[in-house]
Amino acid sequence: MDDKPIRVYKNNADLGVPYPNSKPMALYSSLWDGSQWATQGGLIKLDWASAPFVASYRNFDGLDACTVYNNDISSCVATTSHWWEASAFQTLDNTQLDELNWVRQNYQLYDYCTDTKRYPTPPPECSTNSV
Repeated sequence: MDDKPIRVYKNNADLGVPYPNSKPMALYSSLWDGSQWATQGGLIKLDWASAPFVASYRNFDGLDACTVYNNDISSCVATTSHWWEASAFQTLDNTQLDELNWVRQNYQLYDYCTDTKRYPTPPPECSTNSV
């Protein structure tokens, strides 16, 4: 977020931990009635006669992504090389490690890897996900 690492999720598939390397990310949105809080405290009423409401997205042209249609991810999975798989994105440098630790110290509220009450034996990825 803002070029600062906020979470590290390593690929521990070799330990039996599911990893989302064959499922696409998605963008979802919804429209809902915010007339009580988002319209000057309810002073401006929604015109329901204008429904259905349509949301659109723009400025996504620079995104390096694979577009999926009808849930068919085969063309994306078939791609053999992705920029995010380059070695530069496999580890954090010292500055990024410092930033990640700062985020953890200042914002992290819960870490299941340290929850010995709920997980007396930590999940397998906890031994490799410390950084």
